[in-house]
Amino acid sequence: MSRNTAKIFVDANRTIAEISPLLFGGFAEHMGRCVYEGIYDPKSPRADERGFRTDVLEALREQKYSVMRYPGGNFLSGYNWLDGVGPKDQRPRRRDLAWFSIETNQFGTDEFIEFCRAIDSEPMLAVNMGTGTIQSAADLVEYCNAPTGTYYADLRAKYGHKEPYNVRYWCVGNEMDGPWQIGHLDMEEYGKKAREAAKMMKWHDPSIKTVLCGSSNDQMPTFPEWDRTALEIAWEHVDYLSIHHYTNNSAGDTPSYLASAIQFEHYLDTLDGTLRYVKAKKRSKHDVYLSWDEWQVWNFSAPTTGKWDEAPHLAEEIYTLEDALVVAQWLNVFLRRAHVLKIACVAQIVNIISWLQTRPDGLLKQTSFYPFKLVSNHARGESLDVAVQAPTIDTAKWGGVPALDVSASYDAASGEGAVFIVNRSETDALVTDVVWQDGKTLTVTGGWQLAGTDPKAANTWEEPNNITAQAIQAPAVEDGKATLQLPPLSFTVLTTKAA
Repeated sequence: MSRNTAKIFVDANRTIAEISPLLFGGFAEHMGRCVYEGIYDPKSPRADERGFRTDVLEALREQKYSVMRYPGGNFLSGYNWLDGVGPKDQRPRRRDLAWFSIETNQFGTDEFIEFCRAIDSEPMLAVNMGTGTIQSAADLVEYCNAPTGTYYADLRAKYGHKEPYNVRYWCVGNEMDGPWQIGHLDMEEYGKKAREAAKMMKWHDPSIKTVLCGSSNDQMPTFPEWDRTALEIAWEHVDYLSIHHYTNNSAGDTPSYLASAIQFEHYLDTLDGTLRYVKAKKRSKHDVYLSWDEWQVWNFSAPTTGKWDEAPHLAEEIYTLEDALVVAQWLNVFLRRAHVLKIACVAQIVNIISWLQTRPDGLLKQTSFYPFKLVSNHARGESLDVAVQAPTIDTAKWGGVPALDVSASYDAASGEGAVFIVNRSETDALVTDVVWQDGKTLTVTGGWQLAGTDPKAANTWEEPNNITAQAIQAPAVEDGKATLQLPPLSFTVLTTKAA
C-alpha cells in the first residue's frame, strides 16, 4: 500500500447491527449556562413566549437530537424534582452543592418536556439516587406517566398538563461510584438501591426502560468491578448500563489524540464483555445494553465551580479542528459497536462543554458541531462492517494506527447509504478508492468535508466559519468504485442511493 493511497471496502450484506436512533442524543444539566442563558433565557430578545432561545432551538433541530438526558449529571444527586414544578413564583431558590451555584428552579420537569417537544427529541429523565429516595424516584414516574386520578398525576394536571408525558427512558442516578458525588454509595449499596428504585418505577409503568449507573470512567479504581457488581444485583430490573468518558489533548500529543477511537473501542469492548459475563452467570434471558450518556472533549480550561452565582460561566470550552476529528471518530465507534451501544448523549448541548455558545446577540457553532450534524443526519438503517486498507501513522500512545478511521451505514428500505471517513494524518492527503462490493448499482448523492491545515484552528465570534463542513463534488461511481482525495486532518462524508 502506497503511503498516499487507501482503499475502503463497503458491502451492504456485511452488517453489524441496526443503528439505534438514540445514538444521537444530547444532555442538558443544571450547570453553568446550559439551561439558563442557553436553553431558557426569557430576558433575551431571541426568546420565544416560553422563554426558549429560538436560535438555540434552531441549531438543536439541525443536530436532529433523538433523545435528551436531564437534569444531570452531578446536579442530579442533590436535586428535589418537586422544586422545579408548579407556579414559578413559588419555586424555591436553592444552593446547588454540585457546582456551587444558585439554582432558581425556573426551569424544571414540565419545561423540559416542552423543550423536548420543541426540538422533536425523546425525553430521558434521571432520578436522584444521592439525597433522593426510591419513593421520590417512583413519585416522579407517577407524575410524568400516570393517568390522572392519583396524587402526583393530579398534581401534573393541576399544573396544566392533564395528559401523561409517557417518558420512556430513565437514568437511575448518576456516577454513584464517584466520591465527588452527593450521596456517594459503594457498589453493593448502589446496586441494591437502584434495584429497588427500578422495581418501584416499573411498577408504576412497566413500559419504561431504566439505565443503571456504570463506572464514571475507565480510570476509576473500581472499574469494571463496579459495573459487574451493580449489574449482578440489579440485572433483571434494568435495561441499560451507563458509560461516561471525557477526553482531551492535555498531553499535547496530537498523533495519539487523533487515534482516540482505539481507547473508545477498548472501553466499549470491556463493558460488552462484562454484560455478556453477567448475563451468562445469572442464566438470564434478559438483555442489557450500553448507554454512553456522557461523552465529549473536555479540556478543563475554564472554571468548573461557581461562587454562588446564578448561571455562572463554567466549563465553556473552545473546540478545535483536532477536537472535531476526535468527535467524528467517536461517532464512527458508535456505529461500529451498534450491536451493544443503543443510547448516546453528548455532554452538553449548549454553553457547557458544548459546541454551541450563546451571547445576548448571537450563537456560535464551534468545529465539532459539524461532524455530529453530518452523522446524525445521515446514519440510518444498519451499520456496516467496513474493511480499510490504509497507511499507518506512528503514535507514542498506541503504536502504529491506520491513517483512516471509517464507518458506514445502509438503509435497505430506502436504498440510502453513507460512508464516514476521518483522515488522521497531519501531513498526507490520501487518494482513496471507495469500493462497494455488493453489486448494487448506486450513485453518490452528496458529499461534505471538514478540513484544515492547523489542528488547533477554531471558530471564534470574529471568524465563526473558520472550520465548517463544506459541500464537495460527488465523485462518479464506475464499476462499483469511486475515487476521491482525502486531505490531511479531514472528515469526509459521502451519501449514496441504490437504484
